[in-house]
Amino acid sequence: MENVLITGANRGIGLELSRRFLDAGKRVIATCREPDEAIELSNLAESFELLVFQLEVTDAESVSRLRAELESETLDVLINNAGIMGGDRQSMDDMDYSAWLEAFEVNTLAPFRLITTLRDNLRRAANPRAVTLSSQMGSLNRKSKGSHAYRSSKAAINKVMQVLSMELEADGIVACPVHPGWVRTDMGGSNADISAEESAEGLFKLIDNMTMEHTGRFWTWEAKEHPW
Repeated sequence: MENVLITGANRGIGLELSRRFLDAGKRVIATCREPDEAIELSNLAESFELLVFQLEVTDAESVSRLRAELESETLDVLINNAGIMGGDRQSMDDMDYSAWLEAFEVNTLAPFRLITTLRDNLRRAANPRAVTLSSQMGSLNRKSKGSHAYRSSKAAINKVMQVLSMELEADGIVACPVHPGWVRTDMGGSNADISAEESAEGLFKLIDNMTMEHTGRFWTWEAKEHPW
């Protein structure tokens, strides 16, 4: 049975990914900031192989505690799903610089920290995969305005994952960013293109079939290669 760790698993895409991997017979290690408030995860734990851990992805001590709790575990899949938009003020005329820094902490630094901290757990697996949910808004090939904090943090994590893919190749660890689509979640809004369930289904099929041929490339939830 494969072990799948998902951050930000208490709602939205993270919750639906947890459901989809559990339905496929995987063992899910779900993390979130407030497990006591994650009612839907608690309900899933009654029927499936689901473990829930507290994790603040920007806190080094919290990540170290998770590593200690998982010391003997093999991780087949690590999905960096936790992410934030970066605040409401992201324009040239009105920028919240503190929120911009926070976006980099959550969207860029945290995935790097999780992957490198849990590297030993990953390389024990037969086909280890480290995936970060990025966004097409971070693609340098896509021209659009606004959302400076969010776009730049996602562009940065795309490069981080590309570099990690080369550094982790010797360990046999697949590493790549994935665009989950424009999804109807708290972040994506009600006018988005697809539901969290649709996104999770596509992401599951992509991640479940990933091999080293996928590493270092930018993918969409539909398993199509996205331009950087």
